[in-house]
Amino acid sequence: MNVLIDTNIVGRIVEVGHAQHRVASDATAALRHRGDTLCLVPQVLYEFWVVATRPVAQNGLGFTAAQADAEITKLQTLFSLLPDTAGIFGEWHRLVVTHQVLGKNAHDARLVAAMAVHGITHLLTFNTGHFSRYPGITALDPAALAGPPATTP
Repeated sequence: MNVLIDTNIVGRIVEVGHAQHRVASDATAALRHRGDTLCLVPQVLYEFWVVATRPVAQNGLGFTAAQADAEITKLQTLFSLLPDTAGIFGEWHRLVVTHQVLGKNAHDARLVAAMAVHGITHLLTFNTGHFSRYPGITALDPAALAGPPATTP
């Protein structure tokens, strides 16, 4: 099955020192282990660029453009990149009107639109609640996939 990877997962995989790094990495490994194909859409990479190049003081990673570019190149080797298509806008528009989506939640609606166009029903995200309004979408919590943390003897 194809699983879309949300921007917050990508960000945590790249930010090795973050408390959620291990769970994001373990969840993607668990999905791969069960045979799933992990996918990105261009929007995830656009959003990642914004977070990666924003200053640390403003909740970003503080990367230079060259560092962000190197990470995007690496991400494209780790995940399948699905194309933007003309149908995504029409599906997004239908979703935001049908579900009365307001403000920043329109970004999530665009991910759902891309999922619909590409026939994807599952999304790995730390923000599972953001997707509960969309029937047919299963938001996967990385902590549930990663399993319990390893204990040291």
